Amino acid sequence: MPELPEVETVRLGLAEHVVGKKFKEIQVLHHRATSPKSMAALESLRGARIEEVSRRGKFLWFILDRPEILAGHLGMSGQFLIQPKGAPDERHLRVRFKLGRQELRFIDQRTFGWLSVESSISGRPSCVEHIAPDPFDKNFDIEATISRFRKKRTEIKRALLDQGVMSGVGNIYADEALWRSKIHPETRTEKLKESRIGELIQSATDVMSQALSVGGTSFDELYINVNGQSGYFERSLAVYGREGESCPRCGSQIRRISFANRSSHFCPKCQPTPRASGNR
Repeated sequence: MPELPEVETVRLGLAEHVVGKKFKEIQVLHHRATSPKSMAALESLRGARIEEVSRRGKFLWFILDRPEILAGHLGMSGQFLIQPKGAPDERHLRVRFKLGRQELRFIDQRTFGWLSVESSISGRPSCVEHIAPDPFDKNFDIEATISRFRKKRTEIKRALLDQGVMSGVGNIYADEALWRSKIHPETRTEKLKESRIGELIQSATDVMSQALSVGGTSFDELYINVNGQSGYFERSLAVYGREGESCPRCGSQIRRISFANRSSHFCPKCQPTPRASGNR
């Protein structure tokens, strides 16, 4: 699933190409592309002008010259592509927004992504009310975020993935941030000092900044930017997807464990289990 660096890469590309353009025509080609919570049909936005493209965590939205907002989530395989008018349709094209000489296309192979017409709450769509600010948000409060982590009383990896605690981090960057901070994914949040949680948040911010600088992480063609290009941060990953390879820091063999219905990758030497390391 695309995480903050990938979604921000898409947002930047969209902002460059669509701000100031009008939805001259909207064609919904698959019913699952529209969220069941959408307050209106996507076609109702015909004629709207795009004023801004915004993001919080993994959510994108288009601010329009009308009260409604067009919100979206890429899910597992959603893509926004900018294509010239008349270009051949993609196999999994779900929604076409005609902008004049160009088209904005929403493509989604697995149909877990969605678009939605939302009401505006302080300039944000209603669907992100429960989503906490991410580290790149101007409203991000580090002390409040640390407090939310400590109150969860759960494994730190699970808390990192909780978008109500801090948004934007998914499985890839959670594993990378934990490795950088030398914290085992199963360490309990209440056992970590505030300073250690602060270090972890900084590690997550740093790794996502570096990923953003190269267009994010692409393992296959399911994540590409609006121009159809892949990101290159996969080459810089230290532990995620590296099971059996050597830790870049100590040389130990990277391990993978099952965690919260997904895989966690870590170095058993750099990130000892909570029982072996004690309370930090």
